[in-house]
Amino acid sequence: VQLVESGGGLVQPGGSLRLSCAASGFTYSSYNMSWFRQAPGKERELVAFIDTVAGSTNYADSVKGRFTISRENAKNTVYLQMNSLKPEDTGVYYCAARPAYRGASTYFTEYDYWGQGTQVTVSS
Repeated sequence: VQLVESGGGLVQPGGSLRLSCAASGFTYSSYNMSWFRQAPGKERELVAFIDTVAGSTNYADSVKGRFTISRENAKNTVYLQMNSLKPEDTGVYYCAARPAYRGASTYFTEYDYWGQGTQVTVSS
């Protein structure tokens, strides 16, 4: 099983980044996908969630209206488009997979598979 994130980097406040997460080794279309982030000294938090068929999404209040999660099941890939970035968005961003039959969850301990993370730094 592999989840490989890419697209992180250094961006100025107000800028944009698009993160990608390529999945392999499991039945991707049967898994709900989420993006989490972790800032230094803080707990890992859910940023965005998308169900198996992209019919349902959910976002942390802090990113609503700025971030968009999407997925392409044909490419086994989930994306996170991040606009109007703020310094408080800085952290390591992880994609995570949870089987759809277990429903949605906001707790990072309840996800089966994780990527290695990609650093996002928002700074002038």
